[in-house]
Amino acid sequence: MSARTIDVHALPAMLTALRLPSFHRHWQAFTERADQEGWPAARCLAALAEIELAERDTRRIRRHLLEANLPAGKTLATFDWAAIPSIPRARIEALAAGDWLETGRNLIAIGNSGAGKTHLLSAIAHALVEAGRRVLYTRTTDLVQRLQAARRDLALEQALARLDRFDLVILDDIAYAQKDQAETGAIFELIARRYENRSLAVAAIDRLVHHATILEMNVDSYRRRTAANRRNKTDGPATPSTGNLNAHQHKADADTLTDNKENTST
Repeated sequence: MSARTIDVHALPAMLTALRLPSFHRHWQAFTERADQEGWPAARCLAALAEIELAERDTRRIRRHLLEANLPAGKTLATFDWAAIPSIPRARIEALAAGDWLETGRNLIAIGNSGAGKTHLLSAIAHALVEAGRRVLYTRTTDLVQRLQAARRDLALEQALARLDRFDLVILDDIAYAQKDQAETGAIFELIARRYENRSLAVAAIDRLVHHATILEMNVDSYRRRTAANRRNKTDGPATPSTGNLNAHQHKADADTLTDNKENTST
């Protein structure tokens, strides 16, 4: 059986057709090295395949981070662990590993305004994306508006189905979204979609807390602490009165929640 002639010059076009951009960029350098060092053909192919997979993972993570819409700079590396000593770092790192997503558990961060809830949940989400999960971060008011618009257009089911693509949905500032029955109903639609069909009016809290990990973050506001530190450096130490402390104390709110039973999107 005669050997078929192979046109090596057609390799770049073939790699483009196969959608192997990293293979396309590196094949010449690797084949030249293989010829010089006497590599077996299988070793050369394996090295090129490793680069293709690694760069594909990098592109996927970059794409999913853009899709997640996470606040910039809020990662575990930039989180002030000393500000919330009540939450062990090991516990957060375990959440960032993502095993809890397999069982459809929820995650709720409860604390005063400025305590770091958004930062902490965004940091966990960032780590989850890097581990291969798909996450969506959104302000609750923004998502409510999109769901209400979808309802008006008779496209609510499609909107909820798009959210199913995500392993985890993070709703920020949820306490500020429940202004009327229509807005509350939109949130309950999402919760019911990602849990099970139950009475929305009374079961929403049950759905969130049941099978949930709760992070209590009742500490002073990070922004207020930072401002106080700057003020102390310039003006010297000052002793605030109890009245002033009470005036600045914010009511604890279930500000940020994440429900993650299926995948979600916009």
